[in-house]
Amino acid sequence: MRAYGVSKTTSLNIDRTSGIFLLVLASLWGGSFFFAEIALSQVSPITIALHRVFWAAIILFFIIKVKDIKLPNLTRTWFIYLMMGALNNAIPFSLIFWGQAHVGSGLASILNGTTAIFGVVISGIFLTDEALTKRKFIGVSFGFFGVIMIMGFDSIQNFNPSNLAQLSILGGALSYAFAGIWGRRFLSDYSPISNAFGMLLGEMILLIPTVLIFEGGPSFAISTDVFLSLISLGVFSTAFAYLLYFSILKRAGSANLMLVTLLIPPIAIAMSYFGLNKSYNGEGLYGFVLIALGLLIIDGRLKLFLVKILSK
Repeated sequence: MRAYGVSKTTSLNIDRTSGIFLLVLASLWGGSFFFAEIALSQVSPITIALHRVFWAAIILFFIIKVKDIKLPNLTRTWFIYLMMGALNNAIPFSLIFWGQAHVGSGLASILNGTTAIFGVVISGIFLTDEALTKRKFIGVSFGFFGVIMIMGFDSIQNFNPSNLAQLSILGGALSYAFAGIWGRRFLSDYSPISNAFGMLLGEMILLIPTVLIFEGGPSFAISTDVFLSLISLGVFSTAFAYLLYFSILKRAGSANLMLVTLLIPPIAIAMSYFGLNKSYNGEGLYGFVLIALGLLIIDGRLKLFLVKILSK
């Protein structure tokens, strides 16, 4: 899940506490792929998405009441939340969970890392203050080459139905990118927790009738480990992750939050290996390296590192 607040902080310096918070956040979001993989054995992707936002919304609503945070009362604001619920939750959650059912948590987490790559391209198109500079273009190129390597070079010339799962996850990442533009334009004047709760409520409005119409309602005939995975997905990987996200955003700035994208895949792969005894044969490893390099080039971290090395 991607959350949006307002921060113009661009410093790449990060203190130890923020670094620990980043690792914890990466574990929470990396854990979402682990919990989803367990839940997918008995629950459909759309129902998993509904469970995720339902339990998270309960936690955030409780926090809002305890802190006496005022929710917006304008119809326009709740329409924006509804759109954010679709772009930032309902669409990407459903697409990513469906794709993960076919490619596994490791590869899904790697492909999900393209969110920042798509975000740079979309921002360059729709935002006048986020032009696609030469550095960003090089970073984006690395990222897209990484995607091509993961999906296979033959997929460029001949469409392979087996790539639908990868394309589904990439579609979720693209939806996250559009959500970032939408959120930046319309949600900067509201409390971050209010924004998070509003998005979750907007997604529930969209997912509840979808699950009722197409699946006859959520099934509760599930095993204990699946139920606990659904709870963990909502409480830890969504609600608590939101709170930690905003804390890091305030402490370290948005530039350092990009590091989470690089930490999630290794954590998701490790959880799958040790928790589910699923080995990872290295598929997508080179693609992940290219995507990671692209992200480091985009935020200027790689250039800063090289300058320090050459100056010694």
